[in-house]
Amino acid sequence: MAHEHKLEIFRGLVKFKSNITKIWGVFLFLSIVTTVEVYLGITKPEILTQNRFMAMKILNWIFIILTLVKAYYIIWDFMHHRDETKGLRRSVVWTGVFLICYLVLILLIEGDYIFDVYKNNYVKFNF
Repeated sequence: MAHEHKLEIFRGLVKFKSNITKIWGVFLFLSIVTTVEVYLGITKPEILTQNRFMAMKILNWIFIILTLVKAYYIIWDFMHHRDETKGLRRSVVWTGVFLICYLVLILLIEGDYIFDVYKNNYVKFNF
């Protein structure tokens, strides 16, 4: 039984004629996002490295958000997540969202603790 895949991205804003052109379109989008990440990583603009949001540099938040965008499109288009049932899509996506938020929270808490240890030479917890 053949299954037709949807040939558009960005919620139907960009439509393609075949699966091959769609793959190249998604590849081009992911390449642009990666190029932006690499450019920001090399140049490290001062305005993004000096300002902070939630105890982390704005540049780091941009990297996290762009990485999540790339992961979303890889799963959504290349792994054909778009063609699955609504319940399966939600279970996979929300599980990933909660795990990623939990990981970011733990990284922020542990990073802040390590920063305090190096800054003040004071160990809060001595195991």
